[in-house]
Amino acid sequence: MTDSTYSGHLEKMKVRPGVPVDYALVLDNKEHVINDLLGQQITLKWEGDIHCRACERPTKKSFGQGYCYPCFTRLPECDSCIVSPEKCHFHLGTCRDPEWGERVCFNDHIVYLANSSGVKVGITRMKNMPSRWLDQGAAQALPVARVATRRLAGLVEDILRRDVADKTNWRTMLKADAPAIDLHTEAERLRTLFSDELQQLQDEFGQDAITWLTNENTRDFNYPVLEYPTKVASHNFDKTAEVAGRLMGIKGQYLILDTGVINLRKFTSYKISVTVNRES
Repeated sequence: MTDSTYSGHLEKMKVRPGVPVDYALVLDNKEHVINDLLGQQITLKWEGDIHCRACERPTKKSFGQGYCYPCFTRLPECDSCIVSPEKCHFHLGTCRDPEWGERVCFNDHIVYLANSSGVKVGITRMKNMPSRWLDQGAAQALPVARVATRRLAGLVEDILRRDVADKTNWRTMLKADAPAIDLHTEAERLRTLFSDELQQLQDEFGQDAITWLTNENTRDFNYPVLEYPTKVASHNFDKTAEVAGRLMGIKGQYLILDTGVINLRKFTSYKISVTVNRES
């Protein structure tokens, strides 16, 4: 058997559609393919260093998945409306960076339904399909509407989530493949249920501001998992700097080890070393 070690500041895993989904660890902008590590013993060790993903200054604590506190409180991509787009305040003249807002928020967005731990509603920029769904560990996804701005996408989502979830239950997602759901039927049900509220949005923003996508196909995804855990225990670098175990699967932004799971995206900008004990 031979060992291999690589290290660097962690970014969220690179995901590409495939059968199964193809994953790569990203350390200091360098990709390391990991699908072929399934079944191998790996050790991940946080080396005690965190550098802000924006300004690269060292920070003792990560905010918003990889930022130092000054950047977290200043940058537009860290504002609360990124998590809650219906709260966009660009129109109030208080955007942290209007040029950034015009570039990122004032273009077509997709409202979608996904099935990772049951039906959920979400939004994404068109260029982020399908990586957005793969990052969530979705087994199925269906675009249901194309809207003109991020804020409007958030307002549509805000209506639909009165009846369906807008977050993934990560423990359920990591325990098994989600049973198939007819997302077309769900989309039509939600449009009928909230027809008055959705029409009010179109009346306010214009009939062309929301386009319902009735001819889209459901996307299906399969993840590289040898075995799902019966009980989900999570690892945390902030509590235990070294995490080791046999790699049993990869789903969403999680590594599934026989000793527990770890959400790598949570530790963006942490400098880690990865040692693989390859069995020959």
